[in-house]
Amino acid sequence: MSSSTAADSTAHRVRCHLAALLDDRKMTLVELAQRTGITVANLSVLKNDRARAVRFSTLTAICEVLECQPGELLSMVTEPRQPIRPRADRTGP
Repeated sequence: MSSSTAADSTAHRVRCHLAALLDDRKMTLVELAQRTGITVANLSVLKNDRARAVRFSTLTAICEVLECQPGELLSMVTEPRQPIRPRADRTGP
């Protein structure tokens, strides 16, 4: 297994708090996109905590507009997120 495959199969522990920061500042994702020049799609990936990487230029732009520090936007949790398992169909009484 290559190192990139091993990394891909392991859940990362970095969490993005963009949704909470936007909520605190009463700002929409669209407004943040307009003010940073970052696409709504890319910001949505961050907001929904699905990002696998982030450029320093993106981080800088977001932090400048939201007037925050990178540590307010990102944190590291002690336990990796567990994969979501499909629910079994439950039929019966």
